[in-house]
Amino acid sequence: MTGPIKNSTKNVAKTALIVDDSAVIRKVARRILETLDFSVRDAEDGATALVMCAEAMPTVILLDWNMPNMDGYEVLRLLRQSPLGDQPKVLFCTTENDVGAIARALHAGADEYIMKPFDREIMMAKLDLVGFAVHPSEAA
Repeated sequence: MTGPIKNSTKNVAKTALIVDDSAVIRKVARRILETLDFSVRDAEDGATALVMCAEAMPTVILLDWNMPNMDGYEVLRLLRQSPLGDQPKVLFCTTENDVGAIARALHAGADEYIMKPFDREIMMAKLDLVGFAVHPSEAA
């Protein structure tokens, strides 16, 4: 008899969707994720992100919490209700060091949070926490 099957992201194609109304944040996050061998798409708003997820669900979503028209909470709520919406690991991004907002996001279905501004090391650590361990060759 074998042991329990563990969720593993080792052989999963690494795809990421960056959802942020800031072009600068999208560009910085894209550069970081591409150096970690992620195939990256981006959206400047929540409605576009949900359409993109319906077309091809990413394995990781970097989701801004404060966006006009549809905030990250609403995007996450709708995502988690959609077919396959429970699959992506969602890292919500915030500039707020508000424990209440962080708790609300995690309760809504976010897997982890990341404070802006972030760098490659922080991104790698957060990805590791949600099961996307970066191999040494990728960290070079």
